[in-house]
Amino acid sequence: MKHLVSMADLSAEEIIDILEVAEDHKEKRMRGKATDLLKNKSLAMIFEKSSTRTRVSFEVAMSDLGGHSLYLNYNDIQIGRGESIADTAKVLSRYVHGICARVNSHETIEQLARYSTVPVINALSDLEHPCQILADLLTIKEYKNRFEGLKFAWIGDGNNVCNSSILGCALLGIDIAVACPEGYDPDSQILEMAREIGANVTITRSTQEAAENADILYTDVWISMGEESEREKRLKDLAEYQINSDLVNIAKNDVIVMHCLPAHRGEEITEDVMEGPHSVIFDQAENRLHAQKALILRLMS
Repeated sequence: MKHLVSMADLSAEEIIDILEVAEDHKEKRMRGKATDLLKNKSLAMIFEKSSTRTRVSFEVAMSDLGGHSLYLNYNDIQIGRGESIADTAKVLSRYVHGICARVNSHETIEQLARYSTVPVINALSDLEHPCQILADLLTIKEYKNRFEGLKFAWIGDGNNVCNSSILGCALLGIDIAVACPEGYDPDSQILEMAREIGANVTITRSTQEAAENADILYTDVWISMGEESEREKRLKDLAEYQINSDLVNIAKNDVIVMHCLPAHRGEEITEDVMEGPHSVIFDQAENRLHAQKALILRLMS
């Protein structure tokens, strides 16, 4: 693996390896054990979109590993003034040991990877969010201690996080049911890739069908960055696609509730569920740090 552009860049074995390394570094951090595995190495972080978890987790991960991160706002570098992505990738490759990018268009990530001679990590695009899913799989492993045979229920918009969830579940043998309104389906090419892998993927309009006997309930915001102009339409279309106590009661007794954050409480998830006994949302957020440590170690060390 040279780059992480899509979850499809990973094999099941590579995912398991990353998760095991993440668990090891999580335990080391809890014991306050320092490491310098990335000493004298730098990660360029290109951000076209605002961020809390992605930016902080990557910066802390590099610091904990003895390396250095450079935050590059899209509008503060020449790419924001028309320099080509190809030229940017070629130049940054001469300076740093890795590039992560959080961008609007998935094509930007693909071009960075095409022209970069150092590893490129998709830290979010409009098509996928593989770093989030690695953290999610780490969380599922911690709570369920297995993957095969689990039922993962996605409730809401079939967005970039949903796309990567489908591929991650496909690779590790997790059954996935996506409940979304018409017009909000996951990407068709992602679904085709997942089914080629051998995934058991169900697309339904019924939240009850998706949630029935689910081991994992997962949702994301209804209005993502860049979709604010569609707010009223999206609120109307997705109004019935909320994780609430009624949906939790349909799932298994030990169901875990997940959300990649930020959350709009009262929209895609209710306050009582988000703060309730089934929620693992903040453990999931913490695991962004540990999973990304393992990922950058695999790519940059």
